[in-house]
Amino acid sequence: MRAPSDGPVTAGDLLTLEELGHFRRTSTRRGVLLVLHAWGVIAGAIALYRLWPSVLTLGVAVVVIGTRQLGLMVLMHETAHWLLFRQARLNTWVGTWLCAAPLGADLKAYRRRHHLHHRHTQTPEDPDLGLSAPLPVSRERLALVLLGDLCGWTALTRIAAGRPWRDGFAAMWRGVRAPILANTALCAALTALGGWPFYLLAWVLPWATWFQLVTRIRDLAEHGLVDDAEDPLRNTRTMGAGLLARAFVAPYGVNYHLEHHLLVFVPCWKLHEVRVLLLAKDLGGQMERAASYTEVLARVTTAKA
Repeated sequence: MRAPSDGPVTAGDLLTLEELGHFRRTSTRRGVLLVLHAWGVIAGAIALYRLWPSVLTLGVAVVVIGTRQLGLMVLMHETAHWLLFRQARLNTWVGTWLCAAPLGADLKAYRRRHHLHHRHTQTPEDPDLGLSAPLPVSRERLALVLLGDLCGWTALTRIAAGRPWRDGFAAMWRGVRAPILANTALCAALTALGGWPFYLLAWVLPWATWFQLVTRIRDLAEHGLVDDAEDPLRNTRTMGAGLLARAFVAPYGVNYHLEHHLLVFVPCWKLHEVRVLLLAKDLGGQMERAASYTEVLARVTTAKA
């Protein structure tokens, strides 16, 4: 294999043919278990609040459900790369109806945009460049932004900015059809459990608050203030995530973002193996890494405005 110092690292520099075959293999069984896990945790949090309604159990449910809503977006991301299942159509169907639509997202539009992000990472053509371009920001400014996420202001502004009608009725209907149908089904199920306000408390409230917060933290951490747009080991960051971080901020291996960008064909449940491989090949010193999400937030902020 070519030494990494000879140029930007690629999969061919890192993997033998045997390793390449191993990391490329997806698993429909694993994909099913991941989707069931996400919805099972959501159902458990809903049941907790339904059986023991209180401010405390509602707060726990909002945090747990909001994190699993991010988890559904992570699994949608997997289907955008055709990595959650072996069958392409199953990736698209599950990614649309069980991951994207309940959160108002459009898998096909996301897939097109996201592939551009991979092709043009941290360059002017990167459609996600705006997520990290304004950094660094003052700690006070970041605190206000995160407060806006947590109180629902960010969700309201995103809804107001959506304007799905701008491309005509036909395009609007294609974009909103799946979210309307999915949320109608969710609303009906949750209304049967506890009346229509239960849908607002158990699904809309987590989406409007904690989901917005952890989504922003993820966006800031992955590419915020990275060193080198041309080096795949430096234009994307990987974060350490313990049990609590994985439970409440970074579900389903989303913290291994550098590993994903470097070996984009690897399913999320194998990304930890990729991290171990990179460290075993003595690439740790060349990688953009952070020990935790807290460390990243400290890096992308300044003491004063």
